[in-house]
Amino acid sequence: MVRYSHAGNYSWCPILWQNPYKQGTIIQLRIKTPRKPNSARRQVLKLLLFPRRRTISSIIGRGHTLKKHHHVLIKGGGSRDLPGVYTQGIRGKYDLKCVFTKKRRRSIYGISKKFQKSLNIF
Repeated sequence: MVRYSHAGNYSWCPILWQNPYKQGTIIQLRIKTPRKPNSARRQVLKLLLFPRRRTISSIIGRGHTLKKHHHVLIKGGGSRDLPGVYTQGIRGKYDLKCVFTKKRRRSIYGISKKFQKSLNIF
């Protein structure tokens, strides 16, 4: 029996097969509701990672322009209050655009300081 260590500074998820990131193709966009004490309508993606391997991934941030057959880069560590969601999409890679209006915590939402200055929003 081989024991795998979780070496590396990333959230581990069994669907990723010891890779920090994976690219997936969107099969379906849907809205899920969280577990008992929380109440919301969270947007999630159903992704095809490779044939016969599917996962549900959450979208962080507000708004997106995703459609079926778009490509998304995912990482481990999903939403704790959404059942069955163990991964999340990475903003600013492939077809998942960054959140342009973020001023703080920009790295999570995929916008660099240089790019933000070029937008002249703030």
